[in-house]
Amino acid sequence: MRTEINTLMENYETRILGQTNNLRLLLSAIIAGGHVLLEGVPGTGKTQMVKTLASLLGGDFQRIQFTPDLLPSDITGSTIYNMKNGVFETLKGPIFANVVLADEINRTPAKTQAALLEAMEEKQVTIQGETYLLPEVFFVVATQNPIEFEGTYPLPEAQQDRFLLKLYIDFPSVQEEIEVLRNVLYPSVLWNEMGSVLDIETFLSIRKEIEAVTISDEMSSYIVQIVRKTRETESIRYGASTRAAIAIGKVARAWAYISGRDYVTPDDVKVIAQPALRHRIQLSPYLELEGVNIDQVIEELVGQVPVPR
Repeated sequence: MRTEINTLMENYETRILGQTNNLRLLLSAIIAGGHVLLEGVPGTGKTQMVKTLASLLGGDFQRIQFTPDLLPSDITGSTIYNMKNGVFETLKGPIFANVVLADEINRTPAKTQAALLEAMEEKQVTIQGETYLLPEVFFVVATQNPIEFEGTYPLPEAQQDRFLLKLYIDFPSVQEEIEVLRNVLYPSVLWNEMGSVLDIETFLSIRKEIEAVTISDEMSSYIVQIVRKTRETESIRYGASTRAAIAIGKVARAWAYISGRDYVTPDDVKVIAQPALRHRIQLSPYLELEGVNIDQVIEELVGQVPVPR
């Protein structure tokens, strides 16, 4: 199956330029069975990144634009009365897809946010007392705009913790940005006709294969020490929970698999530590006032934990 994954990554990188690390992390997250929070300014290709991944996997894609007047039933679905047949019918909402893009999730009130997050956690939704299972491959990517906070409802820490990873989408390099412009203005046939590389059944087989990726006892201890360090450092007001250690372990396994290995290394853990912890810890007030970068704090913290040999 690794051949298929390599082909998928090659196609993914051909279509989305300048985001190689984030693309690998997105793919690792969906293989690990979790969800991702994307943060980036408008126009950096967040929607295209998620839509392309769904297309390459051969899965269904739905985009939900979150607004202040969005209701939970607009996401999960509702029951309507069919006057012609004289019966009530259930209309399933856009949540019933393999890949769901929750665009600007912080634009909608907590009640609607909770409807999405409940589906993410339970993998099911309830419509008028009836429970409906979501697809076995169910991946939510929620986006946030970091520069505009007026009229927003920030996700509480407990809800952010439900996301496996938080990724920052930055601007591409000059050359990559020129290439993006060329691809949009003069798209090649290959760029336009790029279809699926996998199907859902093959993808589920890959998920089973990563269970064979070994995480040694030393590596498990290394992950736990990093997470516990966040609770013992003065620069961090609130440290990460055990869920953070589980997230690092799951994604590190998938990352190792994509890298062509059947075992997890300390370098895998270091790569995953920042996106797995940055939304799960809160810096001390004095560091926040100084504008200290949270990734820098995590990097220093990881550097203080002895690396297993």
